[in-house]
Amino acid sequence: MNDGPAQRDGVVSIEKLRSDIKAGIIDTVTVAIVDMQGRLTGKEIQAEFFLEEIVEHGTEGCNYLLAVDVDMNTVPGYSMSSWETGYGDFVMKPDLKTLRYLPWQPKTAFVLADVVWLDGEDVVVSPRQILKRQLQRLRDRGLVAMCGTELEFIVFNDTYEEAWKKGYRNLEPANLYNVDYSIMGVNRVGPLLREIRLAMTKAGLYVESVKGECNLGQHEIAFRYAEALATCDNHVLYKLGAKEIAASFGKALTFMAKVNQREGSSCHTHLSIRTTDQKMIMADADNPSELSLFGRQFLAGLLSHLEELTLFFAPNINSYKRFVEGSFAPTAIAWGRDNRTCSMRVIGHGASLRVENRVPGGDANPYLAIAAMLAAGMDGLDKEMKLEDPFAGNAYVADIRRVPATMDEALRLWQGSTFVAEAFGGEVKEHYANMARTEITAYSRAVTDWELYRSFERM
Repeated sequence: MNDGPAQRDGVVSIEKLRSDIKAGIIDTVTVAIVDMQGRLTGKEIQAEFFLEEIVEHGTEGCNYLLAVDVDMNTVPGYSMSSWETGYGDFVMKPDLKTLRYLPWQPKTAFVLADVVWLDGEDVVVSPRQILKRQLQRLRDRGLVAMCGTELEFIVFNDTYEEAWKKGYRNLEPANLYNVDYSIMGVNRVGPLLREIRLAMTKAGLYVESVKGECNLGQHEIAFRYAEALATCDNHVLYKLGAKEIAASFGKALTFMAKVNQREGSSCHTHLSIRTTDQKMIMADADNPSELSLFGRQFLAGLLSHLEELTLFFAPNINSYKRFVEGSFAPTAIAWGRDNRTCSMRVIGHGASLRVENRVPGGDANPYLAIAAMLAAGMDGLDKEMKLEDPFAGNAYVADIRRVPATMDEALRLWQGSTFVAEAFGGEVKEHYANMARTEITAYSRAVTDWELYRSFERM
């Protein structure tokens, strides 16, 4: 996270869009919001209509988009959206600072939208708005958050349709052995990874590198850090684009946290706090390799609240399958200097000194994960929390606090937390508790392959 440009040119002005629509270069504008699961949902708008109506007024969508499960089923328990309230509309209001072109889609522009009610008030449970409120709290202190998210994914040679029809069994990974840091392993999947890398660059994301990972067919494309909101906006667009590009190659690409018994896919989340005039405050002025008092208090807040905030780091039943000893996913709540067995890893020097949260997986909603980190860190500052000594050695076998091992445990800690309500408000707390209850209920009713293999004949 050295000082440098956070994002390349790629964001388009509304004047440029008008000119390109008139010239026939662009004929479609995708307007999207981020749902609870971190997915992009919205509409494809005819370009002229976007200019004439949507820029100023936004476009409506059913408010159930922030109150459904992964399968888009209407589920009970949400106060903002239900059969009793008639499943009305909210407004997707374009944030023109996110306007860009999608090189992997013909003649298409893309813009993210914030979610507001018909009277213009924020929909407070919207993930993007949840993060923006924490960022405003940070700005009120004269601070900004710089973030990077490292998403791992697994590529399969099957199409998405073939994988579905196979019940996601016996899929063929794009690499048949561990390709961690392997140049040949990356090059074997080179055409796809290159297309994703170049497409994201044209869309304005700043690509750093591509590398192989431990699982079969597993890779990572890393992007340059940016201000927190821009990082999250880029993150969700990248996930969408990578899947769409993979599909065009006849392959399937998944960010699922744990797809098999091997290593899961992480979303290591790097965070550094600066002043609004970009002064570095995380590192100690006299010893740039060490955290400042500010950095120590901020990290102490992260560790103090990690258990009760895990629901924002690990939002699905499958998320918790990553937390296995010796898997490079954390099980212990500790921090260490460049120690990958800890949940919080401090790395870098001086301007690049930062905290890496190793808890989130590839399925994490980045807006919620970073909002949780900021809220916890600010509480550490407010209460002048004392940071424990760094952990040295293998945290997997240490007798210390553990990351919640199941979603049931994470939900219990979330619901029992007074801090969650203080930081995010009661409506957000209950909304995402209901999301977790819905996930747990669906899982408890499912009959899995594991049960069939154990019981079909032998019980």
